[in-house]
Amino acid sequence: MSEPETLDALQTRHRKEQRDLIARTTQKKKGASKKTRKGVNEECERLERELKERQEREVAEVNGETSTQEPEESDSDEHEDVANGVANLHITNTTPSSSSTTTPTPSQTKKPHRAKTRLAARAAHRATLIATAEAEALNAPNPRATERTAMSTQLQNRALTLHEIRADGHCMYAAVADQLVTRGLGLEPKIRLEERDSVGGEEEGFRTVRHAAASYIEAHPQDYQGFTEDPIPEHIRKIRETGEWGGHIELQALAAAYGVRICVLHSDGRVDTIVPSAGDQEDKEKDRDIGEVWLGYFRHSHGLGEHYNSLRKI
Repeated sequence: MSEPETLDALQTRHRKEQRDLIARTTQKKKGASKKTRKGVNEECERLERELKERQEREVAEVNGETSTQEPEESDSDEHEDVANGVANLHITNTTPSSSSTTTPTPSQTKKPHRAKTRLAARAAHRATLIATAEAEALNAPNPRATERTAMSTQLQNRALTLHEIRADGHCMYAAVADQLVTRGLGLEPKIRLEERDSVGGEEEGFRTVRHAAASYIEAHPQDYQGFTEDPIPEHIRKIRETGEWGGHIELQALAAAYGVRICVLHSDGRVDTIVPSAGDQEDKEKDRDIGEVWLGYFRHSHGLGEHYNSLRKI
C-alpha cells in the first residue's frame, strides 16, 4: 500500500489543480462566441465548484474529519461558558478596592476550539490559492492590449485613424453612419427600396442606417431566407426597433442599399470586403468606382464582446 498523502503534499497538488483549472477555464472563455458564452460560463462555474468541494473533502480526510459538517461543540461550549458565567455572578454593595483582584474560575476560561482552528487553516489555504491565481493572471498576456497594438499597426499601414464608437448594440450601424457622413456619401440610401420607411429628424445617424438595412432585407427576403435565426419579419423588427447587434447579413444589406464597398479590418490584417451583388448595380464595371467605407472589428477591446469602430482617412 502507498503511504498516505501528507497535508503539505496535498496542498501542493491542490495548488497545481487550481492553476490547471484556471488555464482551462480561461481558454474556454476566450474561445466562446456570443451564442455559447452563457453555457461556457456555467460549465466553468461547475468545474470550479466541483474542484473546490473535492479539495475540501480531501483536506478534511487528512485532518481526520469524517464529515463536511462542522462539529457543534463550539456552539455548545459557548452556551455552557455563558451559563456558568451567569451562575458565578455575585452582586454586592461593597465598594471595589484597588487591592482586590478577580481570579477567573476554570468554567470562565474559554476553551480552544479545534473547529475554528481548522476553519482558519482552510481560509488561509484558499487565500494562498487566490493570491497565486491573481499573480499568474497578472503575468498572462492581456488580449485587449495585444489586439489594440496589432490594430494600431494595421491602421498605420493603411493611412487610417481610429474613431471610437460607443460600445452598445448600435455600434455597427453607428460606425457605418460615421463613415457615410465623413466620406461624403450621405445617409440616404442610393438604391430605391420598395415600401421603405422614411426616416429623418431624430432618426438620423445610426437609426437611419438601421432602417435602411431593415427595409432592404424586407424588399429582398428571398436573398436572406434561411440565414437568420428568427423568421424574416421578426428579424426585420429587431433591426428597426431594438438594440440587436448587427453582423455580416446586415452589412450585406447596407452595401446593397447604399451602393458602397464595406471593408472590415481585423487586428491580424485580414480584411473582409462586402460589395453589392451584381443585380444591385446597373453595370458591373461601376464596382470600381463605388464609395468605400472602412470599419474596424474588435473582439477583446470592449466589455460587451464583439465591437465595430469607424476607421477614418488620415
